[in-house]
Amino acid sequence: MNWEQLLSLRRQGDKNKRLRNEQDETRLGFDVDYDRIIFSSAFRSLQDKTQVIPLSKTDFVHTRLTHSLEVSVVGRSLGRLAGKKIIEKHPYLKEVHGYVFNDIGAIVAAAALAHDIGNPPFGHSGEKAIGEYFKTGNGLRYKEQLTAVEYQDIIDFEGNANGFRLMTQDRAGVLGGLRLSYATLGAFMKYPKESLPKRPTAHICDKKFGFFQSEKEIFSEVAEDLGLPNRSANGGVSYGRHPLTFLVEAADDICYTIIDFEDGINLGLISEDYALEYLIKLVKDTINTKKYNSLEYMQDRLSYLRALAINTLIQDAVSIFITHEEDMLNGTFEVSLMDKSSYKAQIDDIIRLSVHNIYQSQEVVEKEIAGYTIISDILDVYIDALIGKKNDNASNYHELMLRTLPDFYQRTDTSLYEILLNTCCYVASLSDSAAVHIHNKIKGRQL
Repeated sequence: MNWEQLLSLRRQGDKNKRLRNEQDETRLGFDVDYDRIIFSSAFRSLQDKTQVIPLSKTDFVHTRLTHSLEVSVVGRSLGRLAGKKIIEKHPYLKEVHGYVFNDIGAIVAAAALAHDIGNPPFGHSGEKAIGEYFKTGNGLRYKEQLTAVEYQDIIDFEGNANGFRLMTQDRAGVLGGLRLSYATLGAFMKYPKESLPKRPTAHICDKKFGFFQSEKEIFSEVAEDLGLPNRSANGGVSYGRHPLTFLVEAADDICYTIIDFEDGINLGLISEDYALEYLIKLVKDTINTKKYNSLEYMQDRLSYLRALAINTLIQDAVSIFITHEEDMLNGTFEVSLMDKSSYKAQIDDIIRLSVHNIYQSQEVVEKEIAGYTIISDILDVYIDALIGKKNDNASNYHELMLRTLPDFYQRTDTSLYEILLNTCCYVASLSDSAAVHIHNKIKGRQL
């Protein structure tokens, strides 16, 4: 891989190459990507989607929206710091093509902003609930009517793949979805493979999948334009990662490690004593003890430690990225940046405590259980209605339910796979509260 190709400004439908030195400096193409994401309806719905605590009534607990904004800020810093080193190492990028280090910061910031845009309600349990409906629930009846890879798409429903679909899918009169630059789409593509074969290697690229069958063509087009290495020899369509994806992933890893931990302390699920014990190991070289001891309130002390910890991990991640840049360009770097971190042991300690005290807390578990039922019931009703419409035998109840679906999701003049996937994507688009509201109406609990 080479940086000139990886920093492609091309967008879906372009006939000619977009050149960096012909860009309007007041609003670069990569800035346009950020704007298009933040103004999209899919991004807005993240304001009421679970990050840690489903349907939390506490103001300071992070939603997917606040988490995404924070990941974007950290991603921008990672991109700028790494970009400065990249431009210094490859001066032709600036001298010949006009790229500057802020371009790389803008790409990582935009991809990081979108990293959770395809996630369903109720956190990661939402993805599992959609998959379980087709694996063990009423959706199992459709298995024999789908190809193996189509079925795998929905039983392993993946927020990353749905995010790529949201950003690239054609709609009537809207070709190419958000029409983001291929550089930003490439940095977003965390798992650049289709759903089968499942985890063919231990390479981080193969951990999950990054596109549904419906987006295979555009996914391959983006990958080929960027010059991502073809890894299809492992079976199925598969490519190597865009190097900037490692920075997007690191931004997410840093934020959920430190900020979810902070939420747990603010909620009283983790003692403040643990904050000092665990975070001090990350900040012992940068903490101003006098300043820390002068902070009277717990939230202020915690914020100070959090800021120092995030900065420590940013500097560490950039150092690892630059050290292994050649390996990433060659497609031979096989783990996340934070797996190589000097602070991996401390990170693992924090995550273990968060899993036990936050992610597996009674409140989270109870709400995730409710989420399974809600998602399953909504899928049941809408799939039955759409299949009934396709077969021209929809009941009056089905007709009424279809009127509650947005027009885009009512299409039945397509394959069974597209109908099922489209319904899954509709459910994934719902906020936590919207899913609860629809479920209440289905069950007759709300008029």
